[in-house]
Amino acid sequence: MVRLPERLKSFVNNRWLVFVCSMWIQSCAGIGYLFGSISPVIKAHMGYNQRQVSLLGVAKDLGDSIGFVPGTFVEILPVWSINLIGVLQNFVGYGLVWLIVTNRLPSLPLWVLCIAIFVGTNGETYFNTAALVSCVQNFPKSRGPVVGILKGFAGLSGAILTQIYIMISANETSLIFLVAVGPSIVVMAFMFIVRPIGGHRQVRPSDNTSFLFTYTVCLILAAYMLAVLLLEDLEVANQNVLTVLAVGLIIIILLPVTIPVVLVFFTEPPPPVEETLLAETNKGEASKSEDYQEEVILSEVEDEKPPEVDSLPASERQKRIAHLQAKLFQAAAEGAVRVKRRKGPRRGEDFTLPQALMKADFLLLFFSLVLASGSGLTVIDNLGQICQSLGYADTSIYVSMISIWNFLGRVGGGYFSEAIVRCNLFSFIAMNNF
Repeated sequence: MVRLPERLKSFVNNRWLVFVCSMWIQSCAGIGYLFGSISPVIKAHMGYNQRQVSLLGVAKDLGDSIGFVPGTFVEILPVWSINLIGVLQNFVGYGLVWLIVTNRLPSLPLWVLCIAIFVGTNGETYFNTAALVSCVQNFPKSRGPVVGILKGFAGLSGAILTQIYIMISANETSLIFLVAVGPSIVVMAFMFIVRPIGGHRQVRPSDNTSFLFTYTVCLILAAYMLAVLLLEDLEVANQNVLTVLAVGLIIIILLPVTIPVVLVFFTEPPPPVEETLLAETNKGEASKSEDYQEEVILSEVEDEKPPEVDSLPASERQKRIAHLQAKLFQAAAEGAVRVKRRKGPRRGEDFTLPQALMKADFLLLFFSLVLASGSGLTVIDNLGQICQSLGYADTSIYVSMISIWNFLGRVGGGYFSEAIVRCNLFSFIAMNNF
């Protein structure tokens, strides 16, 4: 019988708790998507023209794009400090914007607001980096779903913060205050939980079910948000109903925490995972090249094992993987398999910036983002002015709509990317076996 203190310790160190807390952080980290709702407020209170508002949008985009700084810091600093830096930037940057817009500070030049928005928006890159790095390391075999879900919640944050703002029902400048304070409070609450914890050792047969439950919550959340937007557009809900709907939204966001609760408190702990499945033999006689060849062979077995192996009991899984390793060793000894020496890390492993710059994969992703993301940012930056030009006074509905479809696209992209990669990988293995 496992005692309660040990259960609590396991709960805090559970990789699914880290994932869920990262989802909560991401659900308020995409503050750049709220610019379409914030920019009309700034324009009205500061008396700016469209050109000046566009400069603020450029400053926001620059802050949202410079992510190599937190990417560098995460290699040398603990993850909680990365979140803390993001909190300080978010609070100071958007806090200064709120003080200027509400005339609590004297009117300052445009360049001051540009710097404030740049600093505040750049804070979300620290939140993204801390959450993604921690969860990718904890779920090395489920990178696609993890990244898709986390980035999806970042895209949905605009709709979530908008609904909380509507529930508060304060003046229009309160949205800027919410952007400055809300993410800071949430991130500070969970910044010591979100961290790499060696989650690759916590693989369980129920992981597929847990991901399925998470995807179900995502779909329910998207449908719920669309229903709420429909009610708001039809103006059939009073303030009390809107408050109840906002509370329901928060409850749905909290639902994924049931996964680590059930895994830790309502199931028996699994046996320790065997990391080394083959006995060590003749270590002193093995040369450096042989050690490298063995390392490559073992990594190939880990990459190419059938997906159903992970769902087997520990003893049976050990036998299956050991059998695959023995076949590869025999094939390598007979010359049937040629093991190539690799320079640098393999796909899916950690790269330094110089190593990544030498890879075609990285360059392809970089230029794809540079060429493709500009159109979406242009619409987001000017959405408030577009809506006003068409006669719509309330732009929050359209900001929320973009956030919801952004959310579904990212979650779906993460799911299908992983499914396609796995399907092609197993097809390639099957072809080579015949």
